[in-house]
Amino acid sequence: MEYRNLKVRREGHVALVTLDRPERGNALNDELLRELEAAAVSFRGDLETRVVVFTGAGEHFSVGVDLKDPEQAAFLAAPLLEKQRRFQQGPRTIRALREMDQVTVAALNGAAAGGGACIASALDLRVGAEDCRVGYPESGLAIPLSWTSLPLCVQLVGPSRAKRWLIGGEMLPAPVLLRWGFLDETAPPHELLPVCMEMAESLASRPPVAAQMIKRSVNAYAGALDQAVMHMDGDQVLLAETGEDFMEAVRAFLEKRQPHFRGR
Repeated sequence: MEYRNLKVRREGHVALVTLDRPERGNALNDELLRELEAAAVSFRGDLETRVVVFTGAGEHFSVGVDLKDPEQAAFLAAPLLEKQRRFQQGPRTIRALREMDQVTVAALNGAAAGGGACIASALDLRVGAEDCRVGYPESGLAIPLSWTSLPLCVQLVGPSRAKRWLIGGEMLPAPVLLRWGFLDETAPPHELLPVCMEMAESLASRPPVAAQMIKRSVNAYAGALDQAVMHMDGDQVLLAETGEDFMEAVRAFLEKRQPHFRGR
């Protein structure tokens, strides 16, 4: 497949996937999400690649869903059934990343927000630049975290910190992310990719059958209840989007002001 918003480079047993919309902070539109899903699926038949590193071109890993994309405006005005169908692209992409056979590593540069944070949480390991920030700002839009990613956040940082982080909607700095366990390691910004590639080469040198068995078993154990809890998360978001608070949040974002929520 030819990608317009991704770069995929394979070298030996390691591959590098780069989100490539730097002029938009690698904001996520439907096309980029479809390409990311396709890229994840493309590794299923790849027996040579053992570790895949994901990063973002330019300043940021990904600033989240592209609220200024024309398709997003069309989505908000679409009939409910169409919204339900189209909303499944995000969860499908996250599942495809989570289910990759290869060990996956996020190289987090700049900001990873919303959907960008969901992508990072779906991967096996996370290395952040010392100036990186990660957050889930969905609560600021009066909607819950979705894309089947809430359990992933809880698994990484624990229930109490997940509640504080997701409800507060903060963009947390690298030292806090490292202390909380979201990040496995940090690196100076100019050394981020070399550090990740060194980690990837080390992991790729391990026996691939055993490594992939361990990965699948850990994911199955940690996420045994994920689907039971999150099978309706898309519908929860669509319900929240019918409220006045959501529309106020969108207007405030576009007008660059603080929203005024009324619980409606």
